[in-house]
Formats: sequence, C-alpha cells, structure tokens
Amino acid sequence: MHAEAEDKGALQRQIEKWNAMAKNTFWDYLGCEIAELHEGKVIVILDIQPHHRNLIGIVHGGVYATLVDSAMGLVAMLARPEDSVVTTNLGMNYVAKAEQGRIIVTAEIVHSSRKSISTQAFARLESGELCAFGTGTFRVIRGSG
Repeated sequence: MHAEAEDKGALQRQIEKWNAMAKNTFWDYLGCEIAELHEGKVIVILDIQPHHRNLIGIVHGGVYATLVDSAMGLVAMLARPEDSVVTTNLGMNYVAKAEQGRIIVTAEIVHSSRKSISTQAFARLESGELCAFGTGTFRVIRGSG
C-alpha cells in the first residue's frame, strides 16, 4: 500500500510539473488540463469556449488534433521520463460534432520499442459520445529529458 501511495504522489508531482511548464504555451491558451495520469494512460480535458469553434460553430478539427496529439505525447513522456519524445506521425478521424460542454481525451500506449512509441486516443463529450480519435507515433530521443 505504501508503494502505491508513493506512485500516486509521484504522478501528482508530474501533473504539477507539466502544468507549470505549460504556462503561456499553446496548451495553456487553449485551456487544456491534465485530469489524470496513470501508468500507461492519460486523461486530458477541455471546456469548449467560443475560440475553439470554427466558422460553422463547431469545435475546430485542429483543437481535436491538438488535444489528441498532446494527450498521446504525455502518455509517451510518462513511459519514458528519462528521454524526450516527438511526434513523427499523427492520424485523425473526426466522427461527430461538438458545440459546447467538455471534451475528455483518453490516451494510451499501443506499442513501445527502444526507438518509438505508438499510441491511441479518443476524444469524447461528457455524455460519452465519441467526437474524434487518433493514433500517433513518437520518436524516442535518448537521454534528452
């Protein structure tokens, strides 16, 4: 039980560190938040604001792409804390519109090797409705973290 509490404390410190690093970045401008970190899983949230919408009043595809890419990047970073990771491939699928509410993105690792990490993420409304999903591949840059 003690080791589990230490792990939760370490994950909470990681959330605080990343939130501090995100100040005044694109992530911060959008209003993204890390909701949960678990080994192999990250949950990111975004409350939809007017600046997230496109000209027809729905969430812009670029907002989903940013959320999905960022959540997948975080889960890859969590898996390789001693290294840096960079996106080398991002695949997106848009399946339903969103106009208001909260978007919840869940990302997880699909495969990991010495040089790359493959991930997937799902962006849903609070109701559970799937809005977008994506896959990503991240190159591992050894010892750069």
